[in-house]
Amino acid sequence: MPTITIDREICKGCELCAHFCPQKIIKMADGFNSKGYRVSCLIDCKACTGCALCAKICPDVAIEVWR
Repeated sequence: MPTITIDREICKGCELCAHFCPQKIIKMADGFNSKGYRVSCLIDCKACTGCALCAKICPDVAIEVWR
């Protein structure tokens, strides 16, 4: 089953991954990372198709896709 991991310390909360996710399963977390950024989080790992669009669009290379 495909899934993604988001490095909370690298993410700067630009929201590009959440905006471009075709499944709409990435949202902004309630908490913040150590730098004060509100980071992205995966809300439904079972719905992830592994398309990798989130990882491709991430300007900070904070997302890894696992297939």
